[in-house]
Amino acid sequence: QGTVIGAPQTVISSVAGIEDAQPGQITFLANPKYHPKLEHTAASAVIVAPNVTAPNVTLLQVPNPYLAFAKILTLFAQKHHPPVGIHATCIRGTDVTLDDHCAIGAHVTIGNHVTIGARTILYPGVVIGDHVTIGADTLIYPNVSILQDVTIGNRVIIHSGAVIGSDGFGFAPTEDHHYYKIPQIGKIQIDDDVEIGANVTIDRATIGTTHIHQGVKIDNLVQIAHNVEIGEHTVIVAQVGIAGSTKVGSHVTLAGQVGVAGHIQIGDHAIIGGQAGVTKSVPDKAVRSGTPAVDQHQWKKSQIALLKLPEALKTIHTLEQRLQALERQRSQQQRNDPDETF
Repeated sequence: QGTVIGAPQTVISSVAGIEDAQPGQITFLANPKYHPKLEHTAASAVIVAPNVTAPNVTLLQVPNPYLAFAKILTLFAQKHHPPVGIHATCIRGTDVTLDDHCAIGAHVTIGNHVTIGARTILYPGVVIGDHVTIGADTLIYPNVSILQDVTIGNRVIIHSGAVIGSDGFGFAPTEDHHYYKIPQIGKIQIDDDVEIGANVTIDRATIGTTHIHQGVKIDNLVQIAHNVEIGEHTVIVAQVGIAGSTKVGSHVTLAGQVGVAGHIQIGDHAIIGGQAGVTKSVPDKAVRSGTPAVDQHQWKKSQIALLKLPEALKTIHTLEQRLQALERQRSQQQRNDPDETF
């Protein structure tokens, strides 16, 4: 719901950014620092916050401009999914149940004992292993590999190149200093409304389950190791690596290139800053930065101190020179008058 300020009959044919928008297009303004651009945009309409005004342009005032623009983008998004049905080149195993309304693209391979729900779409080149269950309205892009013993919920999106169910990295040292591969016989559970980016790898559990809970959003190039558990509605940004048996809470944010050690816990609503190295458990609502990760306020103080370090070193060097000069002066005076105390 929103309030129109200007011409409610304005016709919109497409969307664009605030700098590039032309007549007939709608754009949005969510960040106050871009407010000056509002006066110069050629857009026919702009989605803004309730307190934003501007002359000569129709405004749609809403509580959350960014979310509103996302919903409008959904209306204009063009979908080129494979048609409903099973492509002639699809290879299917035994005991495969495919809903009549799913779409299976070219050269998809489906193993044995697989169930795929209504309106689910498999793009060309997808590989589905044995004993896999996929829910309804799920979208799996080209060349995704979903290996055996994986359960995927409803409305899940998996982008190209992702591998779900690869072996966990487990090796037992031997007496002759070699490594014995530990069989990875566990499962993976991916709940409803999860989105998994391109080239993400999620390892199956050694025993038990690697579990991605409802609403989790995973960016590209993320590695999730065996027996990891990710809580509901957590956001994991690109190039994060999470080691085995770690539990990440709900509504957590892991920024880009964060590394998380194994066998620890990250509490609910925690925020881990970019490139942080998390080596020990983090409590609920904590904010951590740096390597090793520490409280963000402490990290900021240390960064400020580092910036001051060159000047501090110069000061120390100057003081050392003055001290050496005083020592030389004292020595000279003692030689000239041994009985005089400096």
